[in-house]
Amino acid sequence: MFLEKVNNHARACLLYDPSHFVLQQLDYIQYIDFYHERIRAFHVKDAEFNSTGKQGTFGGYQSWLKRAGRYRSPGDGQVDFKTIFSKLAEYDYKGWAVMEWECCLKHPEDGAREGAEFIKNHIIRVTDKAFDDFAATGTDTDFNKKVLGLE
Repeated sequence: MFLEKVNNHARACLLYDPSHFVLQQLDYIQYIDFYHERIRAFHVKDAEFNSTGKQGTFGGYQSWLKRAGRYRSPGDGQVDFKTIFSKLAEYDYKGWAVMEWECCLKHPEDGAREGAEFIKNHIIRVTDKAFDDFAATGTDTDFNKKVLGLE
């Protein structure tokens, strides 16, 4: 609906933050399939959602420690970052992966140190050749036809 309102303007781009999707119970992986062309920045922030009989999405007026939905340090919550980084690599994402740290448990200095390493360990260097081109010899169609007896 938003894109309709802005007539699909090319500058209507997105900051992708999967932690918010967890708290809203939305499919943050499929979202990349829908909107990858508009994602320009990526917040690497984790979250967890553990509903109870007394509270759900909106927190039940609890402190952050007691909320059903709360933000966590990267790798400490429920966000599937391996799939996200793979999916962004699949679509040749060229934007930033920036840690946004809002953990209610972990000390900020530990979160910053661990978060930088977490991002470094998840970034995928995309290959420049097919996985089965182990010899990097390329293709010789005429030779292949000759070997197969198709000439």
